[in-house]
Parts: sequence; structure tokens; C-alpha cells
Amino acid sequence: MNSFSHLDPTGAVRMVDVGAKPPLRRRALASAELRMAPETARSLRALPKGDALVAAQLAGIMAAKRTSELIPLCHPLPLSVVDVRLQVREDRVVILARAETTAQTGVEMEALVAAAVAGLTLYDMAKAVDKEMVLGDVRLVEKSKGEA
Repeated sequence: MNSFSHLDPTGAVRMVDVGAKPPLRRRALASAELRMAPETARSLRALPKGDALVAAQLAGIMAAKRTSELIPLCHPLPLSVVDVRLQVREDRVVILARAETTAQTGVEMEALVAAAVAGLTLYDMAKAVDKEMVLGDVRLVEKSKGEA
């Protein structure tokens, strides 16, 4: 098993030194699910454009751009794109967040933060109609790196 990247040999926290790594094009895709009553999902589908789903999408994008302010040991990254999509299904909203950069470290935390904050935003907007919603399954779906 590998050691924790943000701990030094004594166990103290540290920011990982990425100074010697070359900048590479890096991509990450994360997802989350907000489970809800089918009636809540139907209500979300019936909303006009500019609704709660758009607010959640924008919140996810904004959150990705502030990841290093939220997660203490993350490096600030120059994001080239953040794309957040929300799919309303029968009893849930599936959130997919994609982030890309050209940098010396990965962009998975930005994608994960985008997915989570989009879900939390939607939760906040729908909590008055559904007290049983659950935000979960926040996970990294894939990540890649290649030439800059």
C-alpha cells in the first residue's frame, strides 16, 4: 500500500512538492447522486429553463475554481474548463463534473468538489419539498494525463 501523499515520513501534514514535475494536460471526471422522491424529480423536470438545475450547475463550476481555498493542501490550478451536467432521472439527479488543466498536478479534486457542491446546491433548493433526500456516491470516475 502506498503512503499518504500529504504526510511526511513523521506523519506531519505537508503540501506535495510538484515543482520538478512537467506540466501535462490533465483531465478528471467525477460524479455524485442526489437521491430523492420520484415526485421531487418530476417537479425538477417540470421547472422552466434558468431553474434550480442551472443554479446547481453554476455553483459546481464556481466551487471547482475555489477548490484550493476549500481543501487545505490542494494546489491552486489554472483550470482550462469545468463542465457540470445534471441528469434528472426517476428518483435521483446524477451529476457529472469534468475539469481540465495543464499543470504539474492532477485536477481530480476540482472535479469532485464541483460534483459535490452542485449536489449540495440542488439539495438546498429542494429541501423544502423533500426532507428525505440523500447526497452520496461522490466519486472519481476517471482521470487522465497526457502531453501539454
